[in-house]
Amino acid sequence: MENVTAIGEDVFEIDTRMAGYEGITAGYLIRSDRPCLVETGTSTSAPVVRDALTHLGLAPSDLATIVVTHIHLDHAGGVGELARMFPQAEIVVHEKGARHLNDPSRLMKSARMVYGDLLDVLFGEMRPTEAARIRAVEETGSVDLGGGRTLAGHYSPGHARHHVGLIDSHTGDLYVGDAVGIYLQETGDLRPATPPPDFDLDTALRSLRMFEALRPERLLFAHYGPVTAVPETLERSAEELRVWVDLVKEARGAGMDLDHAVAMVRDRTKERYADASSVLDPRRHEGYEIISGMEGSVQGIMHWLDRTEPQD
Repeated sequence: MENVTAIGEDVFEIDTRMAGYEGITAGYLIRSDRPCLVETGTSTSAPVVRDALTHLGLAPSDLATIVVTHIHLDHAGGVGELARMFPQAEIVVHEKGARHLNDPSRLMKSARMVYGDLLDVLFGEMRPTEAARIRAVEETGSVDLGGGRTLAGHYSPGHARHHVGLIDSHTGDLYVGDAVGIYLQETGDLRPATPPPDFDLDTALRSLRMFEALRPERLLFAHYGPVTAVPETLERSAEELRVWVDLVKEARGAGMDLDHAVAMVRDRTKERYADASSVLDPRRHEGYEIISGMEGSVQGIMHWLDRTEPQD
């Protein structure tokens, strides 16, 4: 199956084909004694993910757990749909996100304010999940993968206040969600993911240090794929956060509005990143620009600065 890639130790990367884009958003199946899906993709991706799991040999009653790193719609929008498709699966999420899986109305309203009519195209409508199916974790939590193998959750806010990183006791794989940024395999570039309203620089840097202390063997990005250069990637993530924050501070201090701040950040950082349009086909480049949109990240940093460094 074209959108399923074996990456070792009974772990499979699933391209969720968000809005039809390839290579933009990944979920991962751990095909252990108690199979576990990490990240669902969007609600419209649910049939794609279901077909991938079926291809990997899972019947509807076989999936034991669905875990999401956080509740943003490109990571958890498909929870409600997949919970119905796999009725035995327990849904695991951080406690700050649990109620939004049960009642996604506020989450959808907020997302529609940001994306407008594009919401339906990009993400679709998140369906509610029965409260009895949801297990909320706090600072830490554990998922039983069977055979003595576990997936340990570690609270890692900064990108979002409901974010957890997840480390596999058997492989050392760390599922990083968006806490380390957006990774482009073709160039090795790493861009920050700092959307409003939850971005906080100090918290994000603490989460990166916590990830480093876990000593993972690999980082598994939802956007996109596995990375083995762990210390270098975590260091680069912290560096990019600091660079972007410094640039947005400069733009804000000069009285720039959002559009001008975005233009300045784009100009000042263009030498840090390869030209993605030269290595990706136009369709995939379009999806990459959506998922790593500079405007949202600059807006998130500005929102954080407005809270922490208010101007007269």
